[in-house]
Amino acid sequence: MKGLSHQLFPLSCVVQKYAWGKVGLDSEVAKLVVSGDPLAVIEEDKPYAELWMGAHPKGDAVIRDNRISQKTLGQWIEDHPGCLGSKVKDTFQGQLPFLFKVLSVNIALSIQAHPNRELAARLHTQFPEHYPDSNHKPEMAIALTPFEGLCGFRPVEEIGGFLKKVPEFHALVGNEAAEELQSIVGDPLRVPGALKKCFTRMMNCEKKVFVNQLNILVKRVSEEAAAGKDTTGSNGELLLRLHSQFPGDIGCFSIYFLNMVKLEPGEAMFLGANEPHAYLFGDCIECMACSDNTVRAGLTPKYIDVNTLCEMLSYTPAPASSKIFPVSRDPCDPFLFMYDPPVQDFTVMKIQVPASVKQYTVSPIDSASILLVVQGEATGASTAGLSEMSIKSGSVLFISASESVSVHITSPAGMLLFRACCLL
Repeated sequence: MKGLSHQLFPLSCVVQKYAWGKVGLDSEVAKLVVSGDPLAVIEEDKPYAELWMGAHPKGDAVIRDNRISQKTLGQWIEDHPGCLGSKVKDTFQGQLPFLFKVLSVNIALSIQAHPNRELAARLHTQFPEHYPDSNHKPEMAIALTPFEGLCGFRPVEEIGGFLKKVPEFHALVGNEAAEELQSIVGDPLRVPGALKKCFTRMMNCEKKVFVNQLNILVKRVSEEAAAGKDTTGSNGELLLRLHSQFPGDIGCFSIYFLNMVKLEPGEAMFLGANEPHAYLFGDCIECMACSDNTVRAGLTPKYIDVNTLCEMLSYTPAPASSKIFPVSRDPCDPFLFMYDPPVQDFTVMKIQVPASVKQYTVSPIDSASILLVVQGEATGASTAGLSEMSIKSGSVLFISASESVSVHITSPAGMLLFRACCLL
């Protein structure tokens, strides 16, 4: 690695225009893209769903430094694996272990879960067309704007409440499974089995039965809402919203099983293996293991794998409040906040520099990292002083292991940065 001056360089990142994304400049992704590259053209009627910052083959970032012969980040890492840091390089076989993203969600993403490593490898071998990676995919979402998602099974008391108040939901689960769940409220050891039975019954319900029940439910809730009645007992507002996005989809009933989690900007949720979830609305920073593996269950036109999903899920109920992932303040740096999940693949740092501070150093760590500027403008330079560049909202930088960046802030309102890395 010695003698290489290009330890720090800007990236041009891949935008994914999935149909669920926010449209035009309503999308935080589109705003960052156009702010980072004034020549970028944003089409006002197209969705801008995801910005991929990393070296995944489906979205390898392009290096924006004409002194570097490699065209993409993936090629650079392959030629200079030492830039990952020795521990990361050895643990992850010379690959960048994480994929960093910005998401702008306009309509619900499918109800899904990500397999653990063993299941991922097995699914990839059996069904490579549906499961393109053999890696696991834990992920974390950090809200940029108020953000809504479904995450994990609700406490049994809440599910029981919906079984009583929503006869159409009860009809899909069936009397036997519903009674079993309601009879074991105080027996935590028996809860996962009973919950699995209820969820599996609903997911395996015959299509014409659940479409009929869904139509009855939507008609009833619409009439109640029109008459000014309170529909919270049947989670009416969310039901009607999801049904308008995915009419006739079994996923509309999942709102009675899964927690609704609302994140304020800066709050996070972590989704480990086998945790059922769906993003509903808002903009977030997301970081995950470098994988594209998803098992889907509803709210999607894509391949649904009900049996795999029902078998793999974690049926441990917990309240919505427990799904908000704790952030810790760095004891040595008052502007640095750590989101450090219980997996080794990635950690995210939020750096919030106030307006009163004009000089900040992005400290060296023993891992390659990717830095995204969300707000503010500055001049950034590697501490060796070899490559100085102007950075602003939308700029994305690759920082090699053990490299630090001195940031001279030129904008009046301070800066907001997010940094993804791997702290082994």
